Amino acid sequence: MVIFKKNIALILFSCLFLTACNQTIPKAALQLSEESFALRQLQTRSFDTTKEKKLLTAGAGVLQDLGYNIDESETGLGVIVGSKDRDATEAGQIAGAVMMAVLFGVNTPVDKNQKIRASLITRPVGKGKTNLRVTFQRIIWNTQGQVSRTQSIELPEIYQEFFDKLSKAVFLEANEI
Repeated sequence: MVIFKKNIALILFSCLFLTACNQTIPKAALQLSEESFALRQLQTRSFDTTKEKKLLTAGAGVLQDLGYNIDESETGLGVIVGSKDRDATEAGQIAGAVMMAVLFGVNTPVDKNQKIRASLITRPVGKGKTNLRVTFQRIIWNTQGQVSRTQSIELPEIYQEFFDKLSKAVFLEANEI
């Protein structure tokens, strides 16, 4: 009986110890920062239409006009993904690699190729409106074929150019011009 009580006490103590290790998510972890809110505002526009497929079609046309190939399209879900390949060579990196080779005899990889990806997502927001959000990212490979970095493109000019062209395309399509 004494062994039974010791085992029960040990089990209860273990449970108490394990529950003390339970961690909760900090409240701030689920809050968007001001920077991410501003970026989302930059990436999103609202259009006076409920025709998501036509909006996506216009967006796909704009991407193609900008040199993107459409990689994935799921218009029923409101998603289109496109990409284009570009040169990523930078003169500064090459100069640094040459200097490292001359001074230390070290072969330093430099950025060579990049893939720029664009994602379009539509979402109806009610009252005859649809939001379209576009994001641009790039993946860069070096001369050794390794991914040297991935990054989100956050230049306002790129988003402004895309939405200017999209607004024109939507206008032309709506007026059947």
